[in-house]
Amino acid sequence: MKLLEYEAKAVFKEHGIPIPLGHIIKSPEEFSGISGKLPSDFVMKAQVDVGGRGKAGGILMADRTKGEKIARELFAKTIRGIPVREILIEERLEIVHEYYASIAVDRSSKQALILFTESGGVDIETLARENPDAIRRASIPLLMNRIPPFMMRTLLGSAPKELGPVIQNLYRVFLSRDALLAEINPLVTTPDGPFAADAKLIIDDNALGRQGITQNRDLTDREREAERHGFSYVELSGSIGVIGNGAGLTMATLDLIEYYHGKAANFLDVGGGADQERVMHAVRLVAADPSVKVIVVNLLGGITRCDDVARGIISADINQPVIVRLAGTNEDEGQKILAGHGYRMLDSMEAAVRAAVEAVQ
Repeated sequence: MKLLEYEAKAVFKEHGIPIPLGHIIKSPEEFSGISGKLPSDFVMKAQVDVGGRGKAGGILMADRTKGEKIARELFAKTIRGIPVREILIEERLEIVHEYYASIAVDRSSKQALILFTESGGVDIETLARENPDAIRRASIPLLMNRIPPFMMRTLLGSAPKELGPVIQNLYRVFLSRDALLAEINPLVTTPDGPFAADAKLIIDDNALGRQGITQNRDLTDREREAERHGFSYVELSGSIGVIGNGAGLTMATLDLIEYYHGKAANFLDVGGGADQERVMHAVRLVAADPSVKVIVVNLLGGITRCDDVARGIISADINQPVIVRLAGTNEDEGQKILAGHGYRMLDSMEAAVRAAVEAVQ
């Protein structure tokens, strides 16, 4: 789950990372209540979970005379499709230089990957693409609770040594908050020392309970419904709904759809032993997506009974066509039940996927 900037900065502050003085407002009217606490010049930053806020007009300079007017303008905006509901108002820093620092999970090496460059700011993606050698890298085993001095010296190079404690504390945040990413861009130096001028923190969804977070805000309504039923579910951008049992089988179905030039609308794994009611909820959940034109149900019946699956598909009573591949326990009975209600049941996963892609095309 991604934290908003002000939430991430609060975590950074707890771990000794300097952040600018700031205030959150949730309506333009709240500006007058804090205007007396603000410096003469400040920055107003829309708190939306998207990249490129600045280029999209979500970060604006202001002063006390124009603050409320600019707040109204920001609250009226939609930044990359997301409405602005909170604004962070921060002191304007006297920036000497901008750097970039991040720590992320490197899945290939199963370690933490630390990145640092002396060219931070809004064009970091361009730098990474056009001049990757400008970014220094270091991998560290997650069992280590601090970055070794030799590694820090290599990362910093000729950058000010005062940035070392900030990066060290960023690593502490990364470990203690079960993060997938902890990022400061830009990490700035000022006459008063270094500051995290921006902050990004993404927490592993599997660790939300341990972190005291009761709801994953990143989930869509359908993903929350899937979570309630215990499905493994991910929304995608295609038009072919997919229901399988087992992550491997479901992923193989998605791969075949791509192979035949189709686009999957979702990944849904109902799990083992799915009964009639569970299958019914899965089919209705997928069908509730207006982009879904056809649904592929691809299940292997081991502890899952094919006749129960067939009854679940029928009881879902949806409008979209459902193309079924069932194999295993009570397979013949499942076929008879589906055939009696006009459903297409094919003998192989490949045939079912090809029929679904053709139906959409």
